[in-house]
Amino acid sequence: MEILGIDVGGSAVKGALVNLETGEFVSQRVRFPTEENVKPEKMAELIDAIITQLEYDGPVGCGFPAPIKGGVACLAENVSHDWIGMNLDEFFQQKTGKTFYVLNDADSAGYAEMHFGAGKDWQKGVVLLITVGTGIGSAIFVDGVLLPNTEFGHLKIRGKLAEKRASDAARQKKEMSWEKWAKHLQEYLDEMESLISPDFIIVGGGVSKKYDEFLPLLKLNAKIVPAELQNKAGIVGAALYAGKRSG
Repeated sequence: MEILGIDVGGSAVKGALVNLETGEFVSQRVRFPTEENVKPEKMAELIDAIITQLEYDGPVGCGFPAPIKGGVACLAENVSHDWIGMNLDEFFQQKTGKTFYVLNDADSAGYAEMHFGAGKDWQKGVVLLITVGTGIGSAIFVDGVLLPNTEFGHLKIRGKLAEKRASDAARQKKEMSWEKWAKHLQEYLDEMESLISPDFIIVGGGVSKKYDEFLPLLKLNAKIVPAELQNKAGIVGAALYAGKRSG
């Protein structure tokens, strides 16, 4: 079975058709850059353009940077606050004519890594996935079951949001060395270990491609590994979620 997965990020929206048996893309990946604080109408246009370009007709899974409850965005990070309180399932269906299943973007990446990636052999215990990019997203799985809509990138570290100190965007903005940035990430993960005592930690997002620059610098109780699907995870996980929801 092939389903379209879409990943809405802080700087781009991406989509591809995914084989749900293998987790592989079975189409080209279509990507459109987005402006900061992109508004609903513009995003709907870009998503419709992805659907049209891929000539797709079926249910769509969509990872979105917000907690999603019953299709409704409860917060909005790195996109316009106009999204807050909107039912995204209904909005995107109205704009595209396709049935949409929207979930939190880090949860989407988590589904992919637990099914096809670094977490596939960790179906017991507590698994923490963090996506480190424009911000920090989090997904927690207990015995393979997702606890949805965690926002642990919003923890306060030294009086600031963790993602303002330890995201990849913060590293680049402040021109931190990998060694200095790893200390910020270490502080964040120390706090996570004190809160949820994970057995296994997966680091995803754009920075995971350079894991050898910083993972060896981290000292944690849990085993920590890079995500295997990297930036494909959001698309793959969204497609998996749509496949599960659409039956």
